[in-house]
Amino acid sequence: MAHILIVDDQPDIRSMLAMRLELQDHTIEQAENGAVGLEMARQGRFDLILLDMHMPVMDGHEMVRLLRQEGYAGLVVAVTASAMVSDTHRAIQAGCNDFIFKPVSEDFEERIEQLLRKRISP
Repeated sequence: MAHILIVDDQPDIRSMLAMRLELQDHTIEQAENGAVGLEMARQGRFDLILLDMHMPVMDGHEMVRLLRQEGYAGLVVAVTASAMVSDTHRAIQAGCNDFIFKPVSEDFEERIEQLLRKRISP
């Protein structure tokens, strides 16, 4: 199963996402902001980073931009409460591979599996 980093400033959201993914046998690590998430991403090998785009200290846009500048090629998915096209476009421009809207839907686990499979496929 996958090693996943959840970066979100809201502990209840991190816990809920972690619980749902752990039930799918994924290994989860958590960070409370982009600065902590950036350091963890630099030190760990993650199959997927789920990244809130609006956080204090360092937001998701800055975190993914810095990771990509450093050559990070891993899968990064924005998890955003904003359904505005401009915000999702901005997340993709910053370096995210895809996005998931909050609140996450019933098919969240299926969506994660699809993203992981797509990433692994040649």
